[in-house]
Amino acid sequence: PEGPDDVVPFLENVTRGRGIPKERLKEVGQHYFLFGGVSPINDQNRALLDALRADFAEAGLGLPVYWGNRNWAPYLTDTLREMITDGRRHIAVLATSAYASYSGCRQYRENLADSLAELEAEGLPLPRIDKLRHYFNHPGFVRPMVEGVLASLDELDPSVRAGAHLAFTTHSIPDSAADTSGPVADHGEGGAYVKQHLDVARLVADAVREETGVAHPWQLVYQS
Repeated sequence: PEGPDDVVPFLENVTRGRGIPKERLKEVGQHYFLFGGVSPINDQNRALLDALRADFAEAGLGLPVYWGNRNWAPYLTDTLREMITDGRRHIAVLATSAYASYSGCRQYRENLADSLAELEAEGLPLPRIDKLRHYFNHPGFVRPMVEGVLASLDELDPSVRAGAHLAFTTHSIPDSAADTSGPVADHGEGGAYVKQHLDVARLVADAVREETGVAHPWQLVYQS
Protein backbone atom coordinates (compact mmCIF):
# COMPACT_ATOMS: atom_id res chain seq x y z
CA PRO A 1 0.00 0.00 0.00
CA GLU A 2 1.15 3.51 -0.81
CA GLY A 3 -1.37 5.40 1.33
CA PRO A 4 -4.08 4.88 3.97
CA ASP A 5 -6.81 4.22 1.39
CA ASP A 6 -4.78 1.34 -0.08
CA VAL A 7 -4.29 -0.61 3.15
CA VAL A 8 -7.51 -2.59 3.55
CA PRO A 9 -7.93 -3.31 -0.22
CA PHE A 10 -4.30 -4.49 -0.27
CA LEU A 11 -4.90 -6.80 2.71
CA GLU A 12 -8.04 -8.11 1.01
CA ASN A 13 -5.86 -9.07 -1.96
CA VAL A 14 -3.30 -10.75 0.29
CA THR A 15 -5.92 -12.80 2.16
CA ARG A 16 -8.32 -13.46 -0.73
CA GLY A 17 -10.18 -16.75 -0.35
CA ARG A 18 -9.40 -17.19 3.35
CA GLY A 19 -12.63 -15.73 4.70
CA ILE A 20 -10.97 -13.24 7.04
CA PRO A 21 -13.49 -10.62 8.27
CA LYS A 22 -12.95 -7.04 7.15
CA GLU A 23 -12.89 -5.95 10.81
CA ARG A 24 -9.84 -8.14 11.38
CA LEU A 25 -8.13 -6.68 8.31
CA LYS A 26 -8.72 -3.20 9.70
CA GLU A 27 -7.02 -4.29 12.93
CA VAL A 28 -4.00 -5.59 11.03
CA GLY A 29 -4.01 -2.42 8.94
CA GLN A 30 -3.20 -0.38 12.03
CA HIS A 31 0.40 -1.56 11.65
CA TYR A 32 0.54 0.21 8.27
CA PHE A 33 -1.17 3.32 9.60
CA LEU A 34 1.74 3.75 12.03
CA PHE A 35 3.77 4.57 8.90
CA GLY A 36 1.17 6.65 7.12
CA GLY A 37 -0.33 3.63 5.41
CA VAL A 38 2.76 3.22 3.25
CA SER A 39 4.82 0.07 2.80
CA PRO A 40 8.49 0.67 1.89
CA ILE A 41 8.51 -2.19 -0.60
CA ASN A 42 7.33 -0.33 -3.69
CA ASP A 43 9.93 2.40 -3.24
CA GLN A 44 12.57 -0.28 -2.71
CA ASN A 45 11.47 -1.94 -5.94
CA ARG A 46 11.66 1.39 -7.79
CA ALA A 47 15.21 1.89 -6.48
CA LEU A 48 16.11 -1.63 -7.61
CA LEU A 49 14.70 -0.96 -11.08
CA ASP A 50 16.66 2.28 -11.37
CA ALA A 51 19.86 0.50 -10.31
CA LEU A 52 19.32 -2.36 -12.76
CA ARG A 53 18.62 -0.03 -15.65
CA ALA A 54 21.69 2.05 -14.88
CA ASP A 55 23.85 -1.07 -14.55
CA PHE A 56 22.57 -2.52 -17.83
CA ALA A 57 23.15 0.78 -19.63
CA GLU A 58 26.69 1.02 -18.27
CA ALA A 59 27.36 -2.52 -19.51
CA GLY A 60 25.92 -1.70 -22.94
CA LEU A 61 22.94 -4.02 -22.50
CA GLY A 62 19.72 -2.89 -24.12
CA LEU A 63 17.52 -5.04 -21.89
CA PRO A 64 14.20 -3.54 -20.78
CA VAL A 65 13.20 -4.04 -17.14
CA TYR A 66 9.58 -4.35 -16.01
CA TRP A 67 7.94 -4.73 -12.60
CA GLY A 68 4.82 -6.57 -11.49
CA ASN A 69 3.38 -7.22 -8.02
CA ARG A 70 1.34 -10.10 -6.66
CA ASN A 71 -1.04 -8.11 -4.47
CA TRP A 72 -0.96 -4.46 -5.57
CA ALA A 73 -0.35 -2.23 -8.55
CA PRO A 74 1.46 -2.64 -10.82
CA TYR A 75 -0.13 -6.10 -10.99
CA LEU A 76 1.76 -9.03 -12.53
CA THR A 77 -0.87 -9.81 -15.17
CA ASP A 78 -0.98 -6.20 -16.34
CA THR A 79 2.81 -6.09 -16.54
CA LEU A 80 3.01 -9.33 -18.55
CA ARG A 81 0.31 -8.02 -20.90
CA GLU A 82 2.38 -4.86 -21.40
CA MET A 83 5.50 -6.92 -22.10
CA ILE A 84 3.74 -9.09 -24.66
CA THR A 85 2.27 -6.01 -26.33
CA ASP A 86 5.78 -4.54 -26.45
CA GLY A 87 6.94 -7.63 -28.32
CA ARG A 88 8.80 -9.39 -25.52
CA ARG A 89 8.93 -13.13 -26.15
CA HIS A 90 11.55 -14.35 -23.64
CA ILE A 91 11.27 -13.10 -20.08
CA ALA A 92 13.63 -13.68 -17.15
CA VAL A 93 11.82 -13.31 -13.81
CA LEU A 94 13.58 -12.19 -10.65
CA ALA A 95 11.33 -12.79 -7.64
CA THR A 96 12.41 -10.56 -4.75
CA SER A 97 12.51 -13.51 -2.38
CA ALA A 98 15.88 -15.07 -1.74
CA TYR A 99 14.86 -18.38 -0.16
CA ALA A 100 12.90 -21.53 -0.98
CA SER A 101 9.38 -21.86 0.41
CA TYR A 102 5.83 -21.97 -0.91
CA SER A 103 5.27 -18.21 -0.60
CA GLY A 104 8.85 -17.44 -1.67
CA CYS A 105 8.95 -19.64 -4.77
CA ARG A 106 6.10 -21.97 -5.76
CA GLN A 107 3.44 -19.33 -5.22
CA TYR A 108 5.30 -17.06 -7.65
CA ARG A 109 5.26 -19.86 -10.21
CA GLU A 110 1.54 -20.28 -9.66
CA ASN A 111 1.04 -16.53 -10.07
CA LEU A 112 2.93 -16.62 -13.37
CA ALA A 113 0.93 -19.62 -14.59
CA ASP A 114 -2.38 -17.98 -13.64
CA SER A 115 -1.40 -14.76 -15.42
CA LEU A 116 -0.36 -16.63 -18.56
CA ALA A 117 -3.63 -18.55 -18.57
CA GLU A 118 -5.56 -15.27 -18.37
CA LEU A 119 -3.51 -13.73 -21.17
CA GLU A 120 -3.86 -16.83 -23.34
CA ALA A 121 -7.63 -16.57 -22.91
CA GLU A 122 -7.33 -13.03 -24.27
CA GLY A 123 -5.71 -14.45 -27.39
CA LEU A 124 -2.24 -13.06 -26.72
CA PRO A 125 0.90 -14.95 -27.79
CA LEU A 126 2.55 -16.42 -24.72
CA PRO A 127 6.24 -15.69 -24.06
CA ARG A 128 8.80 -18.08 -22.63
CA ILE A 129 9.33 -17.29 -18.95
CA ASP A 130 12.36 -18.43 -16.92
CA LYS A 131 12.38 -17.80 -13.17
CA LEU A 132 15.90 -17.04 -11.99
CA ARG A 133 17.40 -19.09 -9.16
CA HIS A 134 17.18 -18.29 -5.47
CA TYR A 135 19.98 -15.89 -4.68
CA PHE A 136 20.47 -16.48 -0.94
CA ASN A 137 24.12 -17.46 -1.43
CA HIS A 138 24.95 -15.15 -4.34
CA PRO A 139 27.98 -12.92 -3.59
CA GLY A 140 25.97 -9.81 -4.47
CA PHE A 141 23.47 -10.71 -1.74
CA VAL A 142 26.00 -11.92 0.84
CA ARG A 143 28.64 -9.20 0.57
CA PRO A 144 26.47 -6.28 1.73
CA MET A 145 25.59 -8.26 4.86
CA VAL A 146 29.25 -8.98 5.53
CA GLU A 147 30.02 -5.27 5.19
CA GLY A 148 27.12 -4.41 7.50
CA VAL A 149 28.42 -6.75 10.20
CA LEU A 150 31.95 -5.39 9.87
CA ALA A 151 30.67 -1.81 10.14
CA SER A 152 28.65 -2.67 13.24
CA LEU A 153 31.62 -4.37 14.87
CA ASP A 154 33.75 -1.30 14.20
CA GLU A 155 31.24 0.80 16.13
CA LEU A 156 31.58 -1.33 19.25
CA ASP A 157 33.97 -0.47 22.05
CA PRO A 158 37.19 -2.45 21.49
CA SER A 159 36.81 -3.99 24.96
CA VAL A 160 33.66 -5.88 23.88
CA ARG A 161 34.17 -6.19 20.13
CA ALA A 162 35.95 -9.56 20.13
CA GLY A 163 33.25 -11.13 22.32
CA ALA A 164 30.31 -9.91 20.28
CA HIS A 165 27.76 -12.50 19.17
CA LEU A 166 26.00 -12.35 15.79
CA ALA A 167 22.24 -12.85 15.39
CA PHE A 168 20.95 -13.59 11.91
CA THR A 169 17.23 -12.80 11.88
CA THR A 170 14.67 -13.87 9.30
CA HIS A 171 10.95 -14.26 8.77
CA SER A 172 9.40 -17.20 10.60
CA ILE A 173 7.17 -19.59 8.68
CA PRO A 174 5.06 -22.51 9.99
CA ASP A 175 6.86 -25.82 10.48
CA SER A 176 4.56 -27.34 7.86
CA ALA A 177 5.76 -24.75 5.34
CA ALA A 178 9.40 -25.24 6.26
CA ASP A 179 9.04 -29.02 5.93
CA THR A 180 7.77 -28.68 2.35
CA SER A 181 10.12 -25.90 1.24
CA GLY A 182 12.25 -28.05 -1.02
CA PRO A 183 14.34 -31.22 -0.91
CA VAL A 184 17.41 -31.44 1.31
CA ALA A 185 19.70 -34.46 1.33
CA ASP A 186 19.30 -35.20 5.05
CA HIS A 187 15.70 -33.99 5.42
CA GLY A 188 13.68 -35.74 2.72
CA GLU A 189 11.31 -33.55 0.74
CA GLY A 190 11.64 -30.43 2.90
CA GLY A 191 13.94 -28.28 4.94
CA ALA A 192 15.44 -26.04 2.27
CA TYR A 193 14.17 -22.82 3.89
CA VAL A 194 16.10 -23.44 7.11
CA LYS A 195 19.13 -24.96 5.41
CA GLN A 196 19.53 -22.03 3.02
CA HIS A 197 19.38 -19.55 5.91
CA LEU A 198 21.97 -21.52 7.84
CA ASP A 199 24.18 -21.69 4.74
CA VAL A 200 24.15 -17.92 4.17
CA ALA A 201 24.67 -17.25 7.88
CA ARG A 202 27.79 -19.41 7.76
CA LEU A 203 29.01 -17.59 4.65
CA VAL A 204 28.66 -14.23 6.38
CA ALA A 205 30.17 -15.43 9.66
CA ASP A 206 33.10 -17.09 7.86
CA ALA A 207 33.80 -13.93 5.83
CA VAL A 208 33.76 -11.83 8.99
CA ARG A 209 36.17 -14.28 10.64
CA GLU A 210 38.52 -14.13 7.65
CA GLU A 211 38.57 -10.33 7.67
CA THR A 212 38.78 -9.77 11.43
CA GLY A 213 40.62 -12.86 12.65
CA VAL A 214 37.84 -13.43 15.21
CA ALA A 215 35.33 -16.29 15.09
CA HIS A 216 32.20 -14.67 16.49
CA PRO A 217 29.53 -17.03 17.87
CA TRP A 218 26.28 -16.78 15.91
CA GLN A 219 22.70 -17.99 15.87
CA LEU A 220 19.82 -17.98 13.40
CA VAL A 221 16.69 -16.52 15.00
CA TYR A 222 13.16 -15.94 13.74
CA GLN A 223 10.65 -13.10 13.97
CA SER A 224 7.08 -12.24 12.93
